[in-house]
Amino acid sequence: MAMCSPPAELVTQTMERLPSVKATPVILLVEDDFGDQILIQEALQASPVLKRIEIVADGEQALEYIYQVGAYADVARAPRPDLILLDLNMPRLGGKEVAAKLKADPQFRSIPIVAFTTSCRDEDVALCYSIGVNSYVQKPTDFDRLQSVLQHLERYWLEICLRPRRS
Repeated sequence: MAMCSPPAELVTQTMERLPSVKATPVILLVEDDFGDQILIQEALQASPVLKRIEIVADGEQALEYIYQVGAYADVARAPRPDLILLDLNMPRLGGKEVAAKLKADPQFRSIPIVAFTTSCRDEDVALCYSIGVNSYVQKPTDFDRLQSVLQHLERYWLEICLRPRRS
């Protein structure tokens, strides 16, 4: 019995439609308050969404992580984030400055940045959106609400939203 092979172009077209194997998404939490780091990490870990959580404590560390320099020069230690949760008010370099730098850089501007902060000042909200922050969310003070908000954010940005493929 002779076996027929499909034409090469059909195989190629079929392979292009198959879902690609996705790497585990990475959330980079940029937060200077250790207590908030723990609460946010616990809330994220309780979610069924598969992800890797990386935490840095200020804006300078965030840029070192994203640009993979200094302590984060090892790519395995600092994979490109799929979502950045960014506190605004931090020592050394604030979240607004970090967001402005990343959104001005074509290499990183497609990474979604969520300003995740206690501030609800209109001028902070307006400034963040003007520099390209994708969402502005006030941190809930109640843990159950925090967990719910984070689950919505990660489901939207990691599962629902279509974004450019990583190169």
